[in-house]
Amino acid sequence: MEEAAPARAHGRDLLRAPRAGSQGSVDYPSLEFEYGDTDGYTAELSELYSYTEEPEFVTNRRCFEEDFQTQVQGKRWPDLDTAQQKAYVMRLLDGLEVVNRDKRLRVARAILYLAQGVFGECDNELDVLHWSRHNNFLLYQMGMFTAFLELLNLEIDNSQACSSALRKPAISLADSTELRVLLSVMYLMIENIRVELETDSPEWKTTREAFKTELSFPVHSDEPFALLLFTMVIKFCSGHAPHFPMKKVLLLLWKVLLFTLGGFEALQVMKMKKREDLCLPPLPEDSIQVMRSMRAASPPACSIELIEQQQQKRGHRSRRPLMKQDSLDIYNERDPFKNDEAGVDEEENDDVDSGIEGELDLMERDAIIQALPAQRPPIERLCFPKGLPWAPKVRQKDIEHFLEASRHKFIGFTLGQDTETLIGLPRPIHESVNTLKQHKYVSISDIQIKNEEELEKCPMSLGEEEVQETACEILYRAMLYNLPQYMIALLKILLAAAPTSKAKTDSINILADVLPEEMPITVLQSMKLGIDVNRHKEIIVKSISALLLLLLKHFKLNHIYQFEYVSQHLVFANCIPLILKFFNQNIMSYITAKNSISVLDYPYCIVHELPELTAESLETGDNNQFCWRNLFSCINLLRILNKLTKWKHSRTMMLVVFKSAPILKRALKVKQAMMQLYVLKLLKIQTKYLGRQWRKSNMKTMSAIYQKVRHRMNDDWAYGNDIDARPWDFQAEECMLRANIEAFNNRRYDKPQDSEFAPVDNCLQSVLGQRLELPEDFHYSYELWLEREVFSQPIRWEELLHYQ
Repeated sequence: MEEAAPARAHGRDLLRAPRAGSQGSVDYPSLEFEYGDTDGYTAELSELYSYTEEPEFVTNRRCFEEDFQTQVQGKRWPDLDTAQQKAYVMRLLDGLEVVNRDKRLRVARAILYLAQGVFGECDNELDVLHWSRHNNFLLYQMGMFTAFLELLNLEIDNSQACSSALRKPAISLADSTELRVLLSVMYLMIENIRVELETDSPEWKTTREAFKTELSFPVHSDEPFALLLFTMVIKFCSGHAPHFPMKKVLLLLWKVLLFTLGGFEALQVMKMKKREDLCLPPLPEDSIQVMRSMRAASPPACSIELIEQQQQKRGHRSRRPLMKQDSLDIYNERDPFKNDEAGVDEEENDDVDSGIEGELDLMERDAIIQALPAQRPPIERLCFPKGLPWAPKVRQKDIEHFLEASRHKFIGFTLGQDTETLIGLPRPIHESVNTLKQHKYVSISDIQIKNEEELEKCPMSLGEEEVQETACEILYRAMLYNLPQYMIALLKILLAAAPTSKAKTDSINILADVLPEEMPITVLQSMKLGIDVNRHKEIIVKSISALLLLLLKHFKLNHIYQFEYVSQHLVFANCIPLILKFFNQNIMSYITAKNSISVLDYPYCIVHELPELTAESLETGDNNQFCWRNLFSCINLLRILNKLTKWKHSRTMMLVVFKSAPILKRALKVKQAMMQLYVLKLLKIQTKYLGRQWRKSNMKTMSAIYQKVRHRMNDDWAYGNDIDARPWDFQAEECMLRANIEAFNNRRYDKPQDSEFAPVDNCLQSVLGQRLELPEDFHYSYELWLEREVFSQPIRWEELLHYQ
């Protein structure tokens, strides 16, 4: 096992550079976390399988070898040339057409074994990954995805399986066998073809683009593949199909969206291209690169502050010398693992810091402070430019507010939205306006809102809007009418998978595809199943948080009102309190959780002899400093919360009402720059509502906001004097937004024939000559209809006189 460890590590990082562990202090770890679209290639493949599915690897291999030996005698799969491999795959395709359900399942398992990399013929993990990638490209080129899509539709509509699952008191893995096999093959095809490598042949690159087009722009059906998966999510949450393997469905849905719409870097390129098309200036910086260059902050507390607090307690007064911020960063405010369980409201305890400054006298304190730097080994830090990391931005609305206040003060009247006329204003105001205009930022959303207003005002003169048929546009149009149900279903599953959720009788069962048929009887089996269940929930949270963030970001770029429609339904479905509930836990414990058994992860478990598991080895877990998927999920949920609340004062007030400040402050203990940035953003938008006392007792947090978060030049976030802080128009703001969204959806997607702008036909002959589509039952009963509605009704000719 020790000899296989280097090969395993090499296989895990085949498609991704390794993440270095932190070299910092054990007590105050700084997490070396690289945020991206997904985790490493092998990690994403291994998360598809539950540990309880491990015996099925052998079943898949047996089904393949029984069939393969009857067709190709005395040869191994790697020994066949491409033509022979294609001929065998065509025979497997024919086997999927049989009526017998068991025979069809055995053929599907053989295909799954091919997609998994014919591990029986491989010596190490690299070979498994190589053949898995090769076979999945081959399977798609032979039309296997379309065949499996048809089988998936059959299984979704299988009423017998649904009714059987509904009658069972407890659902297990056995109830979703066919679905899990189908979804696993489709996931492996998408994940292997989606990932680009420099060594890919031109044929594979062409195949990738063809697959992407097939998933984005459906040919055989009217809806994209992602919509079928959304339908499965709704059916599962409604209780009609409790046996659906929801983890695999959500992972597949996330990867389909990532493949068809594009990841975060592709999104950045699309954003720059769209700004260029709209004749807008380029972005002031690349946000991805800025966040990667930022370093995590630890709340500063230095020896001078500690001594000063002690002297103030003793009645002494001393002048505090100035110190550079870099020297303050050496020390931490408090132990990040302390007092998490107590859930103490931290605002009340900020003035008296916990930790080493408790009851020590000055001599003991000096000795500890001198020892602290020696205990911490040197940390290699990224080179960070001097000054603030973000270029300040100013909105057009900010310039208008500034000029309105200045004119009211110096002239006594205002000029509305005029930002050019500066007559009568003093020279400093002129310079201020010029500075604001230099940093003015016009977003794509601003242009889209302005265009929408013009289309609403002048629908006849501006004519039809040209809508580009992108993958995002097609997806939104397909999701539009059931979008509220999709959002509610995803949040239901997220709630059930959250670690803070209590087990309730009315909650949905998300463990159908992880629980074995026979429950564990030994302590070791129970521990293994407990780890598997926790891992299962973590993967569900990861996939839902990632796909929601992808949807929000792509819809916002495509059209702001598409983004607002999704956002509003997430807010209506209580997404904001749900995310806050998720963070109201020991977040450090969640991020450092070790709910994985590395020797059981694919592909390690299928090419190595498995060691004997013991309770001690399961308790110890792996040596990773943190759990990548959990930190990834936390950052995604914080980003979603930021997107829902940004520039929405009514939703910001929800953060205040739900007392999010202490919950978010506890999340700052995670020393990861990107996570801290999004926490500080959420704290910044609500500081104006939290009152002077909160700001006074949380100056360290205020300083961190000033250092890390982008500045708006005339934003009074730290003082609470902003006119937007007035709470009486919040309901009107949300209602106005909803009216604008409905107007957009009606104009672009609902085009009724009897519109008020449609031409009216005044010719009697042409009106009477039009053919009307009548229902089928009308043809059978039209004589009765004529008798009842026409012949038996007396004609009252005198009533015509009243209408003249």
